[in-house]
Amino acid sequence: MQINSVDLPNIAVRVSQYPTDNLPEFLLVGRSNVGKSSFINTLIERKNFARTSAKPGKTQTLNFYLVNKEFYLVDVPGYGYAAAGKDKRQKFGLMIEEYLKTRENLKQVFMLIDYRHKPTEDDCLMFEFLKYYNLNITLIATKSDKVSKNARAKQDKLIKDTLKLTENDKIINFSTITKRGKEEVYKEIERHLVNES
Repeated sequence: MQINSVDLPNIAVRVSQYPTDNLPEFLLVGRSNVGKSSFINTLIERKNFARTSAKPGKTQTLNFYLVNKEFYLVDVPGYGYAAAGKDKRQKFGLMIEEYLKTRENLKQVFMLIDYRHKPTEDDCLMFEFLKYYNLNITLIATKSDKVSKNARAKQDKLIKDTLKLTENDKIINFSTITKRGKEEVYKEIERHLVNES
């Protein structure tokens, strides 16, 4: 996939602000500090288009990144950020749920987890939540370059067991440093775009 253009035409907190052009959408979910902005920047081949921050919880809206005028990457607020406060976390949850319930053009969810650690309780809840909606989910194990080759089999098993993954669940090991997994993600996106045309 060649990235020719990227725009951010829609920043939304409610349905009335979503794009209306009915292009395919790919949702990105993950904990606040899992590296969603870095993941987006790697995919769109832009250094700081999606703002990365040392302070988690920066994204507080649904951000629709229009790529090649063909599809959207939709970034939602990160979950599990304790300092956001209960009310704000509840608001984020409702915002995401509203999106999931109303978007017929949502093709795929990329759920980001930190490959270095055991999936958290929040990760497990989010995975179950997405499964409940019968969505196409691909797990993206970020920061995979930080795990040694010897430790990967153990880490793969830990993630599989914790999230109760089946043979049908897809996981891509990803690194923004080495660009590992980038082409696999492109293939996932392209598969849906081909079906659209």
